[in-house]
Amino acid sequence: MIVRQFLLWARSAPPGDRAEAVSALARAYLYSDLGEADRREAETALTAMLDDRSGLVRRAMAEALAGSPHAPRHIVVALACDGSEVADPVLRRSPILIDADLVDCAALGDARAQVAIASRRPLSTSVAGALAEVAGPEALAALAANLEAEIGRTSLMRMVERHGADPDVREALLARPDLPAAVAQAVAATLAESLGRLAVAGGWLSPERAERVTRDARDRTAVALSADASADEVVALVRYVRTTGQLTPALILRALLSRNLTFAAAAFADLSGVAPERVGPILLDRRGSAFRALYDRAGLPPGLRAAFEGALAASRGSPAEEPRTGLSRTVVQRSLDACEDLAPDRAGRLLALLRRFETEAALDEARRVAGGLADQAALAIVLEHRPDALLAPPEDYSEAA
Repeated sequence: MIVRQFLLWARSAPPGDRAEAVSALARAYLYSDLGEADRREAETALTAMLDDRSGLVRRAMAEALAGSPHAPRHIVVALACDGSEVADPVLRRSPILIDADLVDCAALGDARAQVAIASRRPLSTSVAGALAEVAGPEALAALAANLEAEIGRTSLMRMVERHGADPDVREALLARPDLPAAVAQAVAATLAESLGRLAVAGGWLSPERAERVTRDARDRTAVALSADASADEVVALVRYVRTTGQLTPALILRALLSRNLTFAAAAFADLSGVAPERVGPILLDRRGSAFRALYDRAGLPPGLRAAFEGALAASRGSPAEEPRTGLSRTVVQRSLDACEDLAPDRAGRLLALLRRFETEAALDEARRVAGGLADQAALAIVLEHRPDALLAPPEDYSEAA
């Protein structure tokens, strides 16, 4: 009787009144101490209101039921399959929806529905994988920004492949603390290629120059990422750059010239098939005969071997505090010295490459020095105006400045 009276009233009531009434009925169903008969009638009335012509009414029911594990499943699923304006609350929060429901809604829903699913906390690997395959850039940015989403490495790579050129997706991915080095490299490569195309289209760089700048940017990023990565991450990074054609002799040489033996060892192991635990000692062996055999087995150009040997000789026994993210002028110079006696026909392009590395290392060193001098100048200004600044507690430094 109550259900019939409610539905008769709902036929003529304004949408706002119907929305308030259905919200109150849903809350009563969830939280009031109703008898079994009254609960059945309330559920029947809520089910009937799924056909209400006003989205405002259905949205009010979705908001009231979204956060409860005790909401009727058939009603929640129906609301999740409604238009995204109605479905948004349940897609974001309802614990009733299982992964299969969410995957289905991600495949059939619009951008707003996909964003709602991507924002769920937590979010399973399977749902994240489905979004990585079908969602647009807005939803993928939301997914990457959701630190409670379990996103597999393959799904992260798929996100980069599909929408890595989107700045919001790139920014959200790079902000993830658990982002694998190989995925970060893929993001950097996508950005470098986009900027290269833009530079060519704008007439700022020739295609050849843009290609070199893009390649150098990718290589610098790969070496920098591997400097602080775990051994497994470096292996995965090397595997990725080899699969995508980025693992060039120049990249491996750059790693050695940056004293990054970890990346170089992983690269030689991947190219030669020699076990990784054997490659490290070979690179550190001062006799060099084992390295020459390893170098040949890796299939690297014979004309570059002298540069590799010079870089290794300078890198062995280097101080632990030596930076490994940028080129070392000392190692580059040692590599140049090792190539002095090469015949001109063999040394031409190699020396040109090493001279470019030398210039890059000098610029990086100059920037570090300039940055240090700027910090000293700022400190001098502070001390000139507030000699007691160094005695101030940390919270007073900003005021002193």
